[in-house]
Amino acid sequence: MLKKRTAVFLVIAAMLFGGLFTMVVSELAGTEQTGEAQGLLASSLAESQKASGQADQDETRKLQVALDLIEQNYYKDVDRSKLIDGAINGMMGALEDPYSNYMGKAAAEQFEDSISGSFSGIGAEVSSEDGHVVVVSPIKGSPADKAGIRAKDIILSVNGESLQGLDLNTAVSKIRGPKGSEAVLQIKRAGSEQPIEYVIVRDDVDLQTVSARMEADGIGVIEISQFSENTGKRFKEELKKLEDQGMEGLVIDVRNNPGGVLSVVIDIAEQFVPKGKLIVQVEDKDQKRQKHVSGGSAKPYPVTVLMNKGSASASEILAGALQQSAGAVLVGEHSFGKGTVQTSFDKPFGDGSLLKVTIAKWLTPNGSWIHEDGIEPDIKVEQPEYFTVAPIDKKNTLKFDMNNNDVKSAQIMLEAIGFEPGRKDGYFDQTTEKAVKSFQSKHKLEADGVINSATAEALETVLIEKIRDPKEDNQLNRGIAEIRKEIAAKASKH
Repeated sequence: MLKKRTAVFLVIAAMLFGGLFTMVVSELAGTEQTGEAQGLLASSLAESQKASGQADQDETRKLQVALDLIEQNYYKDVDRSKLIDGAINGMMGALEDPYSNYMGKAAAEQFEDSISGSFSGIGAEVSSEDGHVVVVSPIKGSPADKAGIRAKDIILSVNGESLQGLDLNTAVSKIRGPKGSEAVLQIKRAGSEQPIEYVIVRDDVDLQTVSARMEADGIGVIEISQFSENTGKRFKEELKKLEDQGMEGLVIDVRNNPGGVLSVVIDIAEQFVPKGKLIVQVEDKDQKRQKHVSGGSAKPYPVTVLMNKGSASASEILAGALQQSAGAVLVGEHSFGKGTVQTSFDKPFGDGSLLKVTIAKWLTPNGSWIHEDGIEPDIKVEQPEYFTVAPIDKKNTLKFDMNNNDVKSAQIMLEAIGFEPGRKDGYFDQTTEKAVKSFQSKHKLEADGVINSATAEALETVLIEKIRDPKEDNQLNRGIAEIRKEIAAKASKH
């Protein structure tokens, strides 16, 4: 997947999707809470209210003294509200938890929009890790996903402004911008020596979190891009449509799904996990566990779940629940590894700002904590090499006798679309030049064997079409094949 097609990116980045909201409780207006969730919230607030005494007075006085000293002595006028926000950001940073964040009013409003499934941004969840803005996952099907942003990518800068060391709110504000404006991102990616540049046009997006289709032989496929408030309802609707068509097996695709609302993923899992079996366990700091037990029933057809490195949080809850309690087969790649639960508080501030705090960790039905480890698939399947090839830097012209990573990317692309470059090590030899000329002739470009920006754009466009072809999707094809295998095995028993 590739970059600079002046791709339409969404810029929500970051904490607005924040870590992402696998929330057991929420003080966000309109967010439904379970009885257990309300108990956790009440307990948390009660504990915070109990804190009193001389120590608290001393701490409050210390903060007030610092504020007064800055206002009275700093050589410029200061914005008191910015100092207060900075102090809160400092406290959140001291937790050293990338999923606990403070949001000002504007950021909080976007966060609420993202939960409801509608937002503006690049279509990727990011977090702050060791002073870096790190992509947790691009949302499946989003401009970020289509352009080639990947889990674990580090966003180094936006329009030449470094994001290194910035708090997440500030970093997000630099990534966001007016619809139609351009953002140039510098990305650091494992395995690439040089930063990769993505030129992005910002846009607004109304996110559709669920899509479904029926494949041959009665095998349904449901893709979930994230677990927003409307996702549970949409999933039930699409599942019923498939079942009404006589579906014999189901593939659930949560690749590049960064997570979402806990109650939603529990609701979806309950449709597959037999009554009385565990879906997920939530453990607080006192090691008290809330066990979410299914009240649903098992399905009569086989299920596979597709996942990859961008499947995080609620996606991992679903994968773990269906694997361990419903007998589903996990296909694809090792998942991201986010095993914590956040809750969001907005009412205590009274000004529209919001505090998102990690309050617990979640465990799979068998008690495993997958945080920073992820879940291993039952059947490991990698995508073709060209699915994740780095984009070509359009500012440079590539020609015979050059040797660099851009040439290597071009060689991988050429081979993928049927023009044999003879090698994929980054050296531009005569065979590569011949392959380039053949490609240029077929696509009505000047056949000079030189890769300029026009040829690079054409290469990427053709490759994108190939990547979008379901026939090229190794993981999907294996997931469907596994369903067919289970259907055949079931039929042979009758």
